[in-house]
Amino acid sequence: MLASRLKRASFAGLSRCTPIQSAVLACAAGAFAALGQVPFSQIYLAMAGFALLAALLVDPPGWRRGALIGWCAGIGYFAVALHWIVEPFLVDIGRHGWMAPFALLFSATGFALFWALAGAVTGAATRPGWARLLAFPLALTLCELARGYILTGFPWALPGYVWTESGVARLAALIGPYGLTLVTLAVAALIAGAVRWRTLAGLILFVLAVLLPGAFDTFATPSAPQIAKDAPVIRLVQPNAPQREKWDPSRARVFFDRQLEFTAAPGAPDLTIWPETAIPWLAEPGLPALTLISDAANGRPVVIGAQRNEGLAAYNSLLLLGPGGVIVETYDKHHLVPLGEYIPFGELARLIGLQSFASRDGFGFSPGPGPRLVDLGPLGRALPLICYEAVFPQDMRGTERPRFLLQITNDAWFGTFAGPQQHLAQARMRAIEQGLPMLRAANTGISGVIDAQGRLLDHIPLGQAGFLDVQLPDALPPTPYARSGDLPVGVLLIVLLAGVIAGARRLGD
Repeated sequence: MLASRLKRASFAGLSRCTPIQSAVLACAAGAFAALGQVPFSQIYLAMAGFALLAALLVDPPGWRRGALIGWCAGIGYFAVALHWIVEPFLVDIGRHGWMAPFALLFSATGFALFWALAGAVTGAATRPGWARLLAFPLALTLCELARGYILTGFPWALPGYVWTESGVARLAALIGPYGLTLVTLAVAALIAGAVRWRTLAGLILFVLAVLLPGAFDTFATPSAPQIAKDAPVIRLVQPNAPQREKWDPSRARVFFDRQLEFTAAPGAPDLTIWPETAIPWLAEPGLPALTLISDAANGRPVVIGAQRNEGLAAYNSLLLLGPGGVIVETYDKHHLVPLGEYIPFGELARLIGLQSFASRDGFGFSPGPGPRLVDLGPLGRALPLICYEAVFPQDMRGTERPRFLLQITNDAWFGTFAGPQQHLAQARMRAIEQGLPMLRAANTGISGVIDAQGRLLDHIPLGQAGFLDVQLPDALPPTPYARSGDLPVGVLLIVLLAGVIAGARRLGD
């Protein structure tokens, strides 16, 4: 009798919620789900949030309520996960501080539109009940895939990243970040279904879902890091230049000299790596600073981040310096930050005769030609990544397989809490997905070496100046995801979602 009443009462309150109550609960569900992202890494709170979101979408009538629930959940999720996005506006509070709340508001509400679309599809295309519970993870994962590509994309804080500190993250080598997102949301939907329909099968699914992280960590222990005895030694340099001081003429030389000192420290590394925009001058052949850098390294190769110009066009670049400061290799960042590094649609404004905002006319940076490898001699060829280029899994493909990934970044823009740590977590995911080690030099941190299984083997902590000599770990064979990319998961999502919708309609007729 009691069990029967509990079964009938299960989720009854959610089904009777008003739109405002649903919106508030959805916002809370999204906020809890975001706590799975580093540095919080509260996986069970995240799964509870996603499960609550799935439960909210099971019963509401029509696509409008579904869109409202999805949008409000997205607002809560992105407001918590991306709270660091205000940090660039706090570098010069007097001039830009007033923009900070608007940046967070527009980012959270804008990215939440993808979740609103997922909620609308879930509510409109399927009948209440099990069909919506199946459609929810498929629709939301498909919309997250779209978020990673549309308008240059921004796949930051994917739901699948809640597993970064767990062995479950290693599934990304097989199914990629969007496949991992699908698994995450599907498990949450199972939890919601188990709570809603309190059957023995539901109870078993609930227990399995709760035990999944620990079981995976127990039975899928990674192998020991593979580093050859004669592996090259790389020096990572971290000057720790706060963003508000980085370009101050009275301080810029201090940070440059600090990097020279670290480069000239005892030891004979095969390669030294400086972070993004490491010098306060435009890089051009014959620049005296380049000679000073080479001399500090005793003529050994040095990679630096620098800005350079070609006519009116400006580039955010990675340069390989040889003996005498000669520029041997140049890579120009191609995946630029909209509004931060260039004006979107600036070329269109130029074509229609408005005051130009085109990069070719000196407005922002110009994009490089695209991903390409740089030849580092005995170290092999590396895929260079400048700053947030490392958050795009699709940009790891399109070239021949490199020996390792090389990221230079200036995470001083991201503050001193969540931003830099989330950026590092995504760099670790790229290593897992590709089965490649990554060397990472960051201005204020976190600089370090990541092995091909995504483990941070050694690092310089956030907010500290220093250097680190590390050996380059071995690469693994190409992973299934490295071979296939996102296309198989995208096709699978579309086929499964179409199947759920068709099946639900047939059963409802």
